[in-house]
Amino acid sequence: MTSDPTASGSLVPRVLTESDYPDWLRALHTGFLRPPTPSPEEIAIRLPHQNFPRMRGVFDEGRCVATFRSFAQEVTAVGGAPVAASAVTNVSVSPTHRRRGLLGRMMGAELAEAKERGDVLATLIAAEYPIYGRFGFGPATWLTRWKVDLRRAALDPRWSGPEDGGRIDLVDGEAVRKLGPELYDRARAVRHGMVSRAVRDWERRTGWDLPPGESWTEPFYATYRSASGELEGYVAYAADETWDEGKQPLNTLTVRDLIAVTPAAERALWRYVCAIDWVTFVESGNRAPDDLLPLLLPDPRAARVVTYADMMWVRVLDVVRALEARAYGTAGSLVLDVRDAAGLAGGRFRLDASPEGAACAPTAAPADLVLDVADLGALYLGDESVARLVALGRVEESAPGAAARADLLLRAPRRAWCPDIF
Repeated sequence: MTSDPTASGSLVPRVLTESDYPDWLRALHTGFLRPPTPSPEEIAIRLPHQNFPRMRGVFDEGRCVATFRSFAQEVTAVGGAPVAASAVTNVSVSPTHRRRGLLGRMMGAELAEAKERGDVLATLIAAEYPIYGRFGFGPATWLTRWKVDLRRAALDPRWSGPEDGGRIDLVDGEAVRKLGPELYDRARAVRHGMVSRAVRDWERRTGWDLPPGESWTEPFYATYRSASGELEGYVAYAADETWDEGKQPLNTLTVRDLIAVTPAAERALWRYVCAIDWVTFVESGNRAPDDLLPLLLPDPRAARVVTYADMMWVRVLDVVRALEARAYGTAGSLVLDVRDAAGLAGGRFRLDASPEGAACAPTAAPADLVLDVADLGALYLGDESVARLVALGRVEESAPGAAARADLLLRAPRRAWCPDIF
C-alpha cells in the first residue's frame, strides 16, 4: 500500500475507549456499506461484548475513519492440536481516507502485539483477495458450496432414518446452545482448519440477543445420536417456499451449519436433509472442497459447485512453535529459509519431523526451500502444494527434490476446513 505523507500527522491508529464505540461502529457500517447510523438499541446490545484493548481506530478531527479488531482464537493444526491465534476482523477504511497507509499501520501494530502476546498465528477471512498477502497472510483453507438437484440425485425415496441404528431428532435453539459447544469442540479436535467458537457465537447462531435490524429467520435444528445414544452431530437448516405453476414443490433447503464428529453422523445428516418432503434443491453452505456430500449421492453430478473460493488466511508469527504443533504423516527433514518483510517470523529453520513428533530450531545449514512467510501460511494446514508454489515461482527449491520431500511432510490426508466466517 502506498502511504500518503498526509497520513503521518494526526491520522495515527489508537486503541479504543468505550466512549469511542458509537462512532467506531458508524465507521464500520460505512466501510461495510451498511446503513451508517447505528441505533441506540444496537449500540446497547453490542457494547457489552466488546474487548476495547484489542480494538483500534483512526480518527480525523474527532471522526472515526478506519476500524480494526482482533480476538483470541484457537486453530486446529494438522493432527488435532489447538494453536493460539489472533483473529483479525472488522477491518475497514472509510472511502474518504483510502490509500493513506491506515490499514498497514493498524495491522502492523496488531501483529507486533500478537507476537508479544505469544500467539503462534494470526488469521482472517479476506473480503478481497489482493489485500492481505503483503502483510504475510496466505490462503490456508478453501470452501466449496454445492447446490444439489434432488430430482437427479437418484436417492432412495423410501429412506426413513439412519441404517446404523442411530436416530435423528428435531430440537430447538435452546438445546443447541447447550449441546452445540461441546459437540463442536469434539469435532474441531479431529478436523484441521476449524477454529474455536465462543459462547456468543452460539447465541448469535440461534437468534439470541441479536441487534435490532439484523436479519434473522429461525432455522430448524436436528441432532444425530449413535445407536449407543452418543450425540455425534447436528445440522441447522432453513427452507424457502416455492411452487411451480403445476402445484409442484420447488423448495430450496439451505444448510446453515452441519457439524459431525463421525463419518456416520455426517452421512446420516446429509441423507436427512436430502429426504425432507417438498425439498427439491439443497444448498450445502460452506463446506470443505473434499466434503462427502457429492459422493454420497448415487449421481454425484446432481451436486453442482456454485462457489469455490479461499476462506481462512493464516499468518505465521512463530515458525518454531507452528511447525512443532502440527502432525506429520512421514519422517523427514527440511531446512526452510523464511522471508518476512515485517521482521516477525523470518529466519532459517530446520524441521525434523516424524509421525511421533517434530522438532524445529533456527539453523545455519543450507536451505532446501526459500519462501515468503505468506506462502508458509498457505502451506501450514496441509492444503497447498509446495511443488505448485515452486512452479508458480513463489517458492525457490534450493536443493533438488526438496519440494517433493516437503509435500510428503506437509500435505494432509483431508483438505483443511474452516466453516466459520469471523
